[in-house]
Amino acid sequence: MKHKPLLLVLAMTLSGCNLIPEYQRPDAPIPQAFPQDAGYEAPLTGHVALIGWRTFFKDPAMHRLVDLALANNRDLRKAALNVAAYRAQYRIQGSALLPQIEMDGTGGRSRTPADMSNTGQQVTTGDNSLQVGLTSYEMDVWGRIRSLDRNALETYLASEETQRSVQIGLVAEVAVAYLTWETDRQLLSVTRSTLENYRHNLELIQASSEAGTASDLDVRQARTLVDSARGQVQAYTRQVAQDINALRLLLGTSIPDNLPETDMEGQLMAEIPAGMPANLLQQRPDIRAAEHQLLAANANIGAARAAFFPSITLTAGAGTASSQLSGLFNGGSETWSFIPQIHLPIFTGGRLKASLDYAKIQKDIGVANYEQTIQVSFREVSDGLAAMGTWAEQIKSQQDLVRATDEYTQMALQRYEEGVDNYMTLLDAQRQLLSARQQLLNGHLAKLGAQIQLYKALGGGWTETET
Repeated sequence: MKHKPLLLVLAMTLSGCNLIPEYQRPDAPIPQAFPQDAGYEAPLTGHVALIGWRTFFKDPAMHRLVDLALANNRDLRKAALNVAAYRAQYRIQGSALLPQIEMDGTGGRSRTPADMSNTGQQVTTGDNSLQVGLTSYEMDVWGRIRSLDRNALETYLASEETQRSVQIGLVAEVAVAYLTWETDRQLLSVTRSTLENYRHNLELIQASSEAGTASDLDVRQARTLVDSARGQVQAYTRQVAQDINALRLLLGTSIPDNLPETDMEGQLMAEIPAGMPANLLQQRPDIRAAEHQLLAANANIGAARAAFFPSITLTAGAGTASSQLSGLFNGGSETWSFIPQIHLPIFTGGRLKASLDYAKIQKDIGVANYEQTIQVSFREVSDGLAAMGTWAEQIKSQQDLVRATDEYTQMALQRYEEGVDNYMTLLDAQRQLLSARQQLLNGHLAKLGAQIQLYKALGGGWTETET
């Protein structure tokens, strides 16, 4: 019966109390489904799940560039190192749940002169010991250490989701940067070709002016087209150089010289389904990271509550000691010590209550952050679906505009050569044709960018399967 209190304490330690509040996931403050009004595509019937970026992106050049970025990008490398750091912190915190066993050995000899000795003779003494034991092991009766361990675990899991979010964002940024570079190169090519055409027309009009069949006004009007196109060529040349710099930074290395050609009007990406359920957002890593951070804050409340209760610390050791090294393992040289300590907070000036209040406030902040992350995600996906519901028709209208403007330009040229209209009509037609071609290229880029941003907003991809 004399061991009953010790057994009771041991049972309490092994079972422990859990003062962490019961977690309930906050309700998502968004509608149950994404918008399906005018401007959105028809609803999708089926289940939507993740697909990888290699399946979503079909262009070999983008595959190669994304592979380079995943291997060399410094932001992604820092995110991976952060995960490793939080994993190490979790392991450090978890070690507090187990007693730390240490072994210490000491040995020494000392000599006391005769005039300082009680016996009047010089004395040589030795002191040798070997101890094995545990030092300051806290018995986790109230779950404080387990609460801190849960906090470290959730923080580590949040860092893993953050790393995945960085990776998804990097894939999207590389794809957009590459397509922007390709589009700007095409814009530069179109503008250069148009500039050469403008210069040819200027030479013809100057010759006609010298022959007396064209006016000086026609010459000056033709020169305005040349000067305007010259400025645009320089602007696109600068933009292409900046696009290369931006892409190189994302890759973390040089851009390969032998990239496959990309057909900007081809099927570069997988088709995107519409009418997806709003709970699809739960696969977004930033939302999962926000929830892990909320769980970490919830665990901190348990640790703050446990601080109000007594803490029990054990220090114990056993070993052997002798004045002679050879006598360490002789009979009767055994030593031991057992020092339990109990700490009971009586008056802390409100520190413990303030710590608990702070932990609760941090949880409320985590709830707000989690809900806001969901709301932002809902908007990003809704914006992406709206873009995909309208871009196809807009691109078609721009293609029709280019075709009609080209026909208008040919007719204006013919009428000018026949003397029916003045050069102002042809000048206006040529300006409109260049602008329409540039708008079409930018429209293709915007449509592809919207697809990529929707892929990113959905957490990395999707596929439609039967329910």
